[in-house]
Amino acid sequence: MAAFRRAIEYGLPSEFDVHLIADGSLVVFHDEDLERQTGVKGSIESYDLTNLRKLRLEGTDEKIPTFDEVLSLYEDTGLPLMIELKCVKGNYRPLARAVAERLDSYKGDYAIESFDPRVLIEYRRLRPEVIRGQLSQNFFKKKEGLPFYQVVMLTNLMLNKLTKPDFIAYKFADRDNRVLRSLIDRKGYDEISWTIRSADAYRAVLRNGGIPVFEKITPEELKEILRGKGKED
Repeated sequence: MAAFRRAIEYGLPSEFDVHLIADGSLVVFHDEDLERQTGVKGSIESYDLTNLRKLRLEGTDEKIPTFDEVLSLYEDTGLPLMIELKCVKGNYRPLARAVAERLDSYKGDYAIESFDPRVLIEYRRLRPEVIRGQLSQNFFKKKEGLPFYQVVMLTNLMLNKLTKPDFIAYKFADRDNRVLRSLIDRKGYDEISWTIRSADAYRAVLRNGGIPVFEKITPEELKEILRGKGKED
């Protein structure tokens, strides 16, 4: 929550990941496994909220926030959100439904994205008016335990005819994928590039007409980057 508050202080939108845990609660956390950020082994989906709230993030006093807490923080700011749905063990239907129902009462602007095409198909069925994006990368480099046919299909965005995304969010380091470039050029998809960690990479995304999702770039550095693009804010 401290990071979200700082982003709001500087007028920055946020991108974050949402998980559906064992008791049906929605929480904001990047990884499926808890160990990297909490030091405790285990899948976040196997926890209920009471036990999850006992954990602390990266040696600080910060707890894993709930989806409600983050939405409440942003609701009156006018800053849009990019919300990634993290499907685990095929829970795309209950995950999509729980997120959609919570966002029905949210007053701010947001878009939905996911690596899992089933999430986007389900979300489109539930809330066809909501902007949705397909996340992807070159899975040949990092297979993530996927079978070969899924590596081919997901890397090359072969399910777009079913998911019908409004934008594509692709890993910046893998952006030279020919299928991706063809889709951007011919179909006119908006392109989001992740995760940007340097001023030079940020500038490269802007030069190509993309939207950067970044971290480890200070607000001061960001001002310098945007000043070079002729932007005041």
